[in-house]
Amino acid sequence: MSSAVLEVKNLKKHFPIRSGLFNRVVGQVRAIDGVSFSIEKGKTMGLVGESGCGKTTVGKTVLRLHDKTEGSVLLNGKEIFSIKPKELRKLRPKIQIVFQDPYSSLSPRMPVGEIIGEAVREHNIVPPKDFDAYITRIMKSCGLHEYHKDRYPHEFSGGQRQRICIARALALDPEFIVCDEPVSALDVSIQAQIINLLEELQQEYKLTYLFISHDLSVVQHISDTVGVMYLGNMVEFATKDDIFAEPLHPYTKALFSAIPVPDPTVKMERIILEGSIPSPANPPSGCKFHTRCRDCMAKCKTEAPAEREIKPGHTVVCHLYD
Repeated sequence: MSSAVLEVKNLKKHFPIRSGLFNRVVGQVRAIDGVSFSIEKGKTMGLVGESGCGKTTVGKTVLRLHDKTEGSVLLNGKEIFSIKPKELRKLRPKIQIVFQDPYSSLSPRMPVGEIIGEAVREHNIVPPKDFDAYITRIMKSCGLHEYHKDRYPHEFSGGQRQRICIARALALDPEFIVCDEPVSALDVSIQAQIINLLEELQQEYKLTYLFISHDLSVVQHISDTVGVMYLGNMVEFATKDDIFAEPLHPYTKALFSAIPVPDPTVKMERIILEGSIPSPANPPSGCKFHTRCRDCMAKCKTEAPAEREIKPGHTVVCHLYD
């Protein structure tokens, strides 16, 4: 039996493009175009890639905030897209998300205690008599104080607001949390505090994370496995140590070459990608990366590469390894 909390198999999500007087579908935006991965219980998978590659859409689709076009998403072995609404309502507390922007993801009209406790009350997580003590305990776990309950979001800093967002997710006693760029809107010093908080909570509550980020140094710090996405596809997947020690895909190499080195004597060999990301509504034929790849071969333009396992747990989608 698999020990994976989440298993994603050939997941696709296409958004229709509508146009004309009758609002007809004239095309599809292939936001996710066949992504597969799994995350073990208590582990963190980092998901990286340029803006527009489909990272956030993956996070929202595996939580069933978007309907899928094709593929399967198994949570503890159960397909979440086949369960009935009543069963889905019971499942909702177990799958949570921490959004990128702590400013817009909190209601400005509700005090913090109510923001954190609203869903707890709705899903009957604890008996009414224990409600206040439970919310206080969750807030303290996230570095907030009891007297913060009666304050409103505009009275807090960005780092504190993100702690509120984390507390809101944690209060529902989840198993799996999608962290959608949770530190990108914060100062660097505050980023470290939030990352450390997420790691402490993972140890204490045995949480499983899908950590979506642009910041590769943050991903290297927090992740156990890393997936690299390009234009809706997973082009490389490996353990953190393997992928940072030996990136294989030309796109992964280019991404990692941009990681700053805190040593002025080290000369960085930056790989500059030419051109811009093609449109997901009209992706190139063959390998989607061939229009920007300096290792492009003739068959890259016509033949889509297959996924290959170069060594145990390290897969890459590239003709260089045929």
